[in-house]
Amino acid sequence: MPDLLKTLRAAADPTRLRILLLLQAEELSVAELQEILTLGQSNISSQLQQLRAAGLVEDRRVGKSSLYQLARAGKKPDSVLGGLLAAAEKELREASSDRTAMRRIVKKREERTRAFFDAMAGRMGKDYVPGKSWKSTAEGLLRAMPRVTIADVGAGDGSFALFLAQRAEEVIAVDSSEKMLEVGRREAKRRGVRNVSFRHGDFESLPIDQSSVNMVVFSQSLHHATHPAEALAQAHKVLAKGGRLLILDLARHRFEEARELYADQWLGFGEAELEGMLADAGFKNIEITIVDRDPEAPQFQTLLAVGDKG
Repeated sequence: MPDLLKTLRAAADPTRLRILLLLQAEELSVAELQEILTLGQSNISSQLQQLRAAGLVEDRRVGKSSLYQLARAGKKPDSVLGGLLAAAEKELREASSDRTAMRRIVKKREERTRAFFDAMAGRMGKDYVPGKSWKSTAEGLLRAMPRVTIADVGAGDGSFALFLAQRAEEVIAVDSSEKMLEVGRREAKRRGVRNVSFRHGDFESLPIDQSSVNMVVFSQSLHHATHPAEALAQAHKVLAKGGRLLILDLARHRFEEARELYADQWLGFGEAELEGMLADAGFKNIEITIVDRDPEAPQFQTLLAVGDKG
């Protein structure tokens, strides 16, 4: 039984046992093991080399250093190693002080992390943060969304509807442009998406059964409605009890060219104005806030509004 013999030989040294006990609880670098055990770097490295040769520890590269841990389950006879470590915990007089020193090391790590974020306070999000993007945020929130039926009103080419379809039970994409809807249908077919239906209709007469959807979304579309108050009343009508309305649109602006450039009927909405329309349509628990602002002129601001059907 070579594995058993390797384990027994590697664990026969008290220093290596101390290292194994520490790595059982926490990943540690050579420098951290030096500080805990008050031993030289060459000694620690030699001990780790022997433990790694026996298959008892493994390491992963983190920046310029490596963190060591016990080998993952299934690589070695855990019952044998577990028994040795349990006995060492009781017999080695240094075990308790090693654990105390290790906790101090881990606390230092946490303090370094906290110091970084203290220094970044007020700047986080303004500077580049690796891995942080609106796409990743949206994808994460999408995964947290329950599987419900959603109406995407003013869906255009269906881009947002297809995004929502990844998680929704069903998405009903409504738009007044048949050509836009046809683009969406082709893309849905190309992707093999089967839970999106594309329906021709307008804001004030939605082709959706009353009280049949759980969420209605207006994503940068309400400012194209001729009568936005009526569009919101229609949304309230098709929502089931307890359903939610979500609006992403432009805050009130003065960029008149938008009427010609983007066929906008309205130059965004004021927060109080939109809140009044939502209340008149019957929505409760209304929340409205500005969530983004373009850095370039004319610096459009994005307004987020939600409301519930009681």
